[in-house]
Amino acid sequence: MVDRADPDLSLKDQAALLSLSRSSLYYQPVPPSPEEVALKHRIDEIYTATPFYSARRIAAQLAREGPPINRKTVARYMADMRLTVIYPGPNLSKRAAQARICPYLLRGLPIVRINQVWGVDITYVRARSGWLYLVAVLDWFSRYVLSWELDQTLAQPFVTAAVQRALAQATPEIFNSDQGSHFTSPQYTDLLQAAGVGISMDGRGRALDNIFTERLWRTVKYEGAPVKGLNASEIVRSNLAS
Repeated sequence: MVDRADPDLSLKDQAALLSLSRSSLYYQPVPPSPEEVALKHRIDEIYTATPFYSARRIAAQLAREGPPINRKTVARYMADMRLTVIYPGPNLSKRAAQARICPYLLRGLPIVRINQVWGVDITYVRARSGWLYLVAVLDWFSRYVLSWELDQTLAQPFVTAAVQRALAQATPEIFNSDQGSHFTSPQYTDLLQAAGVGISMDGRGRALDNIFTERLWRTVKYEGAPVKGLNASEIVRSNLAS
């Protein structure tokens, strides 16, 4: 809404009219340093191989490979990358009080046909000069990837876009996810309700239920990442095309 070339209204006046901080008009995003990119990539490699490693154990592994890394730094980067340690324990899932949590619908349910259960999840994907976030919708019976999206941020729209593209192909009976903020948001739950889909969310102790999607992530990261000459989008496309 800001017109930097307006001859009548200065940027100061436009910022005041829009209730914006004038300094925000001049802000330029600072790209991550090569050191941060390399460290996040290595954390992702360790986590992919050993998803039960905590930030403390990953920090210890990194210290064995090079200079010591603060455990809190590793924990902060893992949170940025949406990497959650897989292990059973109490009080694993905390969310905002306003979040809408749906019941888990898959207990004891045999998966016997396509479009019976779909799953959706988000992961971190290594790129040459940084990283991207990948969301994918997977049919649990056929293991078919119905849709996927890449984004540089964890903003809600890229999740909604992937779900909308999947629903344009078919309608599942149940859509399963974790209890992350993307999947408890009204944009997500209202979309599925409007399509008449049963919404299922993993509860405590259900970390391994999304194993089909976790296998997909391992394929993308281990088989795709070493491919030279491809950018992150091409790597993902080559692995998810089938």
